[in-house]
Amino acid sequence: MATKVYIVYYSMYGHVEKLAEEIRKGAASVEGVEAKLWQVPETLHEEALSKMSAPPKSESPIITPNELAEADGFVFGFPTRFGMMAAQFKAFLDATGGLWRAQALAGKPAGIFYSTGSQGGGQETTALTAITQLVHHGMLFVPIGYTFGAGMFEMENVKGGSPYGAGTFAGDGSRQPTELELQQAFHQGQYIASITKKLKGSTA
Repeated sequence: MATKVYIVYYSMYGHVEKLAEEIRKGAASVEGVEAKLWQVPETLHEEALSKMSAPPKSESPIITPNELAEADGFVFGFPTRFGMMAAQFKAFLDATGGLWRAQALAGKPAGIFYSTGSQGGGQETTALTAITQLVHHGMLFVPIGYTFGAGMFEMENVKGGSPYGAGTFAGDGSRQPTELELQQAFHQGQYIASITKKLKGSTA
């Protein structure tokens, strides 16, 4: 059976979504891995989203908490709100109590990716504070470390991401993920998919 990796994200303006798409491509490039994109439910009303000039959502399906149990591994992505994950993603995780009681996610690997408005806007604190969600489920946090190689040491151009996971900077909303940021996202998907496949194989 194929190893299932779910890329589960929330994206208001599309920055996290673009990273998610590259992560899916990276994960799908690993033989024997089935990678799928999912969105978490929106909690804001359409009127509020319209006033915030948020574009329409993508066609990625909306995930329910119980569907998480079907996957072998995950990559969770979200924008930052004051150095932590966006409330929409937190609300989704708050609804996974049944999975926690059943320990349905325990032992499954998970990575994290993110978007912030500025370089000092929470690229690492967002990942650090999100790890607590994984810990309570008994999940295995998989950082990318410095496995991206030379791309981790880019100094000539602004680049999001860190050893915790892929990332991008949205700025005023007009900045889009750069080619290097997208490459890092692809690498993260590939890296986590490979680890998920190994873990599944060792327990088969």
